[in-house]
Amino acid sequence: MNKYLERLYNGIIRENPTLILMLGMCPTLAVSTRAINGIGMGLSSMAVLILSNLVISLLRKLIPDQVRLPAYIVVVASLVTVTELLMEAYFPALYEALGIYIPLIVVNCIILGRAEAYANKHAPGLSVMDGLGMGMGFTLALTLVSIIRELLGNGTFFGRQILPASFEPISIFVQPPGAFLVLAVIIAVMNAIGIKTRQRKLVESGCDGMCGRCTAACDKAKEASAE
Repeated sequence: MNKYLERLYNGIIRENPTLILMLGMCPTLAVSTRAINGIGMGLSSMAVLILSNLVISLLRKLIPDQVRLPAYIVVVASLVTVTELLMEAYFPALYEALGIYIPLIVVNCIILGRAEAYANKHAPGLSVMDGLGMGMGFTLALTLVSIIRELLGNGTFFGRQILPASFEPISIFVQPPGAFLVLAVIIAVMNAIGIKTRQRKLVESGCDGMCGRCTAACDKAKEASAE
């Protein structure tokens, strides 16, 4: 697979930040009560993610290691401020609905995590595709969770009533526990249909994810064989 397309595939399916890596849980729990909120938060985060990956990749050889994380936060905070002002100017209703969670994009672990794990080590083109893939994965996951929660919790779809008036909304789905229930069902379905993720492949191959312990065991085995 082309390495650029691979970044998209990883972000959307194999390393989906919400459904696989379990990152960005704060906005997932808080704003996913309505589908329009989920899309708005996802697209806002994706824009910041793409631009922050690009800027950090361009500056990766200029930023000293001693101030790497503070520099990342300055870059992300600047981009979030621009995004917040644009949203307040052109999408005031969505801005009011998302509220404090827009500024909190600054400390979103997905954005800082991709800056440190990928953009800091790769060229701008691949970093942009990584940000696009992760952003699309986050947006799709957040939108899917939001649609299910809005439908079951309010009987609406993007604010429009589609279920009959006799339907009694299940209020737990518009509360934080509802997000956990929906996430659990989606992940169970992914496992049932056999979607292969990096974590699942490691488990199936016998890796428990404890790299330090695995390395220590290998070192002991080498020492024993040498004796």
